[in-house]
Amino acid sequence: MARKCFFSFHYQPDNWRASTIRSIGAIEGNQPALDNDWEKVTKGGDAQIQKWIESQMEGRTCAIVLIGSNTAKRKWIDYEIKKAWDNKMGVLGIHIHGVKDSSGNTSIKGADPFAHFKLGEKPLSSIIQIYDPTGFDSKAKYNTIAENIDSWIERAIETRKKH
Repeated sequence: MARKCFFSFHYQPDNWRASTIRSIGAIEGNQPALDNDWEKVTKGGDAQIQKWIESQMEGRTCAIVLIGSNTAKRKWIDYEIKKAWDNKMGVLGIHIHGVKDSSGNTSIKGADPFAHFKLGEKPLSSIIQIYDPTGFDSKAKYNTIAENIDSWIERAIETRKKH
């Protein structure tokens, strides 16, 4: 049975990469916001954005942060990470810089988006696993994700139960 997961990513540069990864059959993801829908949500201000994020997280067991070159320390990604952790969801990160975008380009590796969060005195980055898919090209990196994402999700859920 496919796990229901919430995907967090920086929309503008990474939506194609995220869409590619969301198509993996081992997981059932939240529906992406279309540009027009997102405009309606953002016009409602921060409270409306928070409400939308929370509704997208309902019934999800894991949050997958797709880490692109500019994902770390973004306001809404930080909110999604905190909300997922507070909701006792499994949380994991996957670097997606090696997956091609719609123009066939890859990007530079992004920073750890969990590094500035603390769980007591311990950085959240010491608890949450980040995966950097192996392979020499975009297809190989995608295949690494496809072959492992279900076990990564299960590991994240088990890790969250311990903390």
